[in-house]
Amino acid sequence: MKTAASHDGTRSQLPATGVRERIAGRLVGRRRELELLLAAVSTGRNVLLVGPPGTSKTTLLRAITGEWGVPIVLVEGNADLTPSKLVGHHSPSRVLADDYTPENFVDGPLLRAMREGGFLYIEEFNRAPEDTLNTLLTAMADREITVPRLGTVAALPSFRVIGSMNPYDNVGTTRLSSSVHDRMCRLVVDYQDRHAELEIVALRTSPTQKLQVAGLARRLVGDAVAVTRATREHPDIHQGSSVRGAIDVTLVAGELLEVRGIAAAADRGYADAVFDAMVVALSGRIHLEELADSEPEDVLRSIWRSHFFAATGPEAEPG
Repeated sequence: MKTAASHDGTRSQLPATGVRERIAGRLVGRRRELELLLAAVSTGRNVLLVGPPGTSKTTLLRAITGEWGVPIVLVEGNADLTPSKLVGHHSPSRVLADDYTPENFVDGPLLRAMREGGFLYIEEFNRAPEDTLNTLLTAMADREITVPRLGTVAALPSFRVIGSMNPYDNVGTTRLSSSVHDRMCRLVVDYQDRHAELEIVALRTSPTQKLQVAGLARRLVGDAVAVTRATREHPDIHQGSSVRGAIDVTLVAGELLEVRGIAAAADRGYADAVFDAMVVALSGRIHLEELADSEPEDVLRSIWRSHFFAATGPEAEPG
């Protein structure tokens, strides 16, 4: 039996024209990624978003679904995400009383997204077990799934499967099968350029930025972005920090500058405040190479020295 409204097999397009400009007006950068993602999902494609954390993957998806009025059903991929948790299950207590009936079936996120015509968004896609991911194959290819003792559930036309994964993380992950890759488009969403990150940090820190000295807040944003971006290039760091780290460096350093009464970037304590903020904001966000013979604080100090004192030599570093 069909337990959801059947459809004619077509994958109706969601509107892309006009939507792009409205969404782009609410985002910093990401025009190319927005255009490509819109083109894929508006024509019925399932998409795998590949990029490190903090690169606006979820922001892009929420902006698109919000514009269309399509729900997002969010799932975290991990070893505990079994096929029954993804699809759903019959309520044990109600089965004892009423046997197996459609009314006592509890929808999992996959069936909920199919029935509502939503986007099933699986973060850390490659951390889900292989048999769980294989459960998605029929839903992605045929837009319907047959569940034992329930029947066939057909997805509404706006149903999509979106996955995201971090290319730097290979611990506890599953190698995606060719069958999964064959049913999904792939879009790389990498770090933005320096100008975009400067704008993001300035926007995210201005409401709570307490610095009143002309030019100091702007200087702090620039320094925070610079040292954060440097974590992605340091030879001892396997994975650096996203722009979220720069936001936190700016906020923490700004508070330290106010507490310590530092009113200008030329003051001796300015650089020290930035370093202290780096330790708090970035030490947990960077992941060192396995063979690196150093601690996160040591690597951050080397980045800090290079940024603030490379031009004048290490002897200029404040004690």
